[in-house]
Amino acid sequence: MNSSNDNLHDMRHRSDCPLTCALELFGDKWSLLLIRDVMMGKHRYGEFEKSPEQIPTNILASRLKKLVSCGLFEKRCYQERPQRYAYLLTAKGADLIDVIKAIAQWSLTHDVGEGWKLPDDFLHLTSVEVLSNQKKTISTLIEDKGETREA
Repeated sequence: MNSSNDNLHDMRHRSDCPLTCALELFGDKWSLLLIRDVMMGKHRYGEFEKSPEQIPTNILASRLKKLVSCGLFEKRCYQERPQRYAYLLTAKGADLIDVIKAIAQWSLTHDVGEGWKLPDDFLHLTSVEVLSNQKKTISTLIEDKGETREA
């Protein structure tokens, strides 16, 4: 078992309910938005800072660390000096794409969040496309900024 799964099993949950356990991982105000951002092609800290929701930097750093530790994100160094990291969805994190799309569709159906237009391809993205696109993105970042290494 890898260390991210070890962290999950070591967590104390309020109950054994699968919904409760899942919400403890990503049910806060910011985590699903960060997953949405990675889904839509943002991978760097500065890109997350520019999201319209304006996540405070201390919370951003904390949520990124949590998403990495629970195995939903992978952190990759794409530049050595100064060190810069990209955040990528793992296969486990990409499995949340349909959940995020369902929440967005529910919101649109019930006129919640009026005034924000979903990107045209948002509801059609698949986990396979997202994982493939982020491989291309990290390759470009590494090419432009230096060698990668596991964080």
